[in-house]
Amino acid sequence: MGLFTGRKGLVLGVANERSIAWAITENLHREGAEMGFTHMPDTGDRPKNQNKVAKLVDPLGAKFLMPMDVCNDDHISAVMAKAAETFGKIDFLVHSIAFAPPADLTGPTWASSRNGFKTAMEISAYSLLAVAGAARRQNLLSSDASILTLTYFGGEEVIPGYNLMGICKAALECSVRYLASELGPEGVRVNAISAGPVKTVSAMGVGDFDDMLKLYAGISPMRRNITADEVGRTSMALLSNLASGITGEILHVDCGFSIMGAPPADFFTAAGEGS
Repeated sequence: MGLFTGRKGLVLGVANERSIAWAITENLHREGAEMGFTHMPDTGDRPKNQNKVAKLVDPLGAKFLMPMDVCNDDHISAVMAKAAETFGKIDFLVHSIAFAPPADLTGPTWASSRNGFKTAMEISAYSLLAVAGAARRQNLLSSDASILTLTYFGGEEVIPGYNLMGICKAALECSVRYLASELGPEGVRVNAISAGPVKTVSAMGVGDFDDMLKLYAGISPMRRNITADEVGRTSMALLSNLASGITGEILHVDCGFSIMGAPPADFFTAAGEGS
């Protein structure tokens, strides 16, 4: 009997087998969870979104797979209605959704376009409020439900290359705290995992990503990068009742990078050897 035997939930944001949402899904499935999933709507640019996600989640016994555009309230409501029809109540909700137009993400924040900023903030931050609100209005959340989203240290401190997404993650983290305060009286917990850099498709859109990996491995106390599975396992634990007293937290899974005020002495030695 697993930690999630008899527990049901939604995973929003599985894109492919390299996504962190997929690592979370695998760990939840291993512990017995029943899950429904969403995918980005098929478009002319991406005509096979559903097929890609279906190939991953169908073998796990996915209860449903639906398209969802988080900028469309009707889409969100339809997913929550399907979850209510399928599960009655849900015990967990995973939000792994972020986007910024490449032209706005790759440049300095002062060069962000008004529309690009709106799009990035709506998809990357407001969407958490939107799905949490829709779930609550649908009376979908169980009395001990847990909501989890994914963030990054660039929302707390300046990380060169993270740019506009850092502003979005700061808003997302603040949203976690307010949601935790508002939903706490109903028994619902809301937390975020702040993961170190992992080679996902979306992460590769961040400038100088390979350099970022080297920096983390050199500065982190554990002298290495994290894996997607480490994020998945920690997320699973935080979603479970093992973490029943934790809410409103931003939990760092980054091999300790976020605690460092300055690089260790051997970082400069290693950098010199590599030059």
